[in-house]
Amino acid sequence: MASLYLHIPFCEHKCIYCDFYSVVPAEAGEAQKPLTARFLSALELEIRARAEDARFQEPFETVFFGGGTPSLLQPSEIENILNLLASRFPILPDAEITLETNPGTVDRKKLSAFRSAGINRISMGIQSFYDDDLKFLTRIHTAAEAKQCVFDAAAAGFKNVSVDLIFSLPLQSVERWKSNLEQAIELQPAHISCYSLIIEPGTPLFSMVQSKQVTPLDTESDAALYELTIAMLASHGYRQYEVSNFAKPDFKCRHNINYWNHTNYLSFGPSAHSFWKNERWWNSSDLGSYIGQLNERRMPVSGGEHLSESKLMEEALFLGLRSEGIDIEKYRRRFGVDLLAGNAPFISELIQEGRARIENGILKLTATGYLVCDEICQSITLIGRPDTP
Repeated sequence: MASLYLHIPFCEHKCIYCDFYSVVPAEAGEAQKPLTARFLSALELEIRARAEDARFQEPFETVFFGGGTPSLLQPSEIENILNLLASRFPILPDAEITLETNPGTVDRKKLSAFRSAGINRISMGIQSFYDDDLKFLTRIHTAAEAKQCVFDAAAAGFKNVSVDLIFSLPLQSVERWKSNLEQAIELQPAHISCYSLIIEPGTPLFSMVQSKQVTPLDTESDAALYELTIAMLASHGYRQYEVSNFAKPDFKCRHNINYWNHTNYLSFGPSAHSFWKNERWWNSSDLGSYIGQLNERRMPVSGGEHLSESKLMEEALFLGLRSEGIDIEKYRRRFGVDLLAGNAPFISELIQEGRARIENGILKLTATGYLVCDEICQSITLIGRPDTP
């Protein structure tokens, strides 16, 4: 089954570390309401146009509003989008429907309205429970507001709440990060995502590092914080099912799992990426261009690629190992490659080192294996793949 994604490109403020496409309407010299209205009109045109393609009529089991800050939209606007999607695509009755939310943009009343509009999962960008961390990251909320947002979501009736945290901030100590995890666990969200701070080119943070204003945490300290994360969350009932994601039983994010399983997904909005069968394409990363092209009845696609069988094999390997593992027999049937036969010594070494295990025919990385997932993927030889002599 497939997934739908909608990129809502508005933020009240652009955080220094973020490289996702978004605009701040006030900085664009326009009032937010007219710009939002023009975007929503263009989004409707894109949804209607895509729905005319018979390829995209398989059942959809997840809908995800990402950004940007989707919670800046009004609940009525989210409801209108969901109604339009439901009228054009076969969305399952029990679909997981997620809204990314930032504390400071919602209150209990607005969260209740989002739930009434059809949202059944909230993903909350908290990042830290310390005000000085939040100030460094240029977040718009306080630690107290972050906790209140979790309480408000529960009071609004949300059972499926996820919180995002960032570790490996400059000078971050083990004690500080442990306290962040303890405070998150105390709130008892169903899902916790923990991301190591990445210095993305083109961001203000990247410039600060280049100019020596900020010194990133060293690799060893980063690894220590990550291992602490895995151990603490596991001890409190959060099962790690992907490099950065941990969930209580039955609360894994179905939308993200679909990405990692190479499931089809169809996306809308500026900069949104889609994947269908062996094709990938992406929209223009410019809101003005996105709106203009759709108003001219042209699709806002700025690029794409056809994935060869070899490329699909590589992606299936990487996505599988960074999540819940690779079913060795299914991989062999799909691609004609026996991972064990082609990599027996290397995989045996991984198992002996405690970095991998094989359970019920599934090759999985352990917590220490996740630490070096990229290196492991690069070392596995795909003997027999289409471009192998």
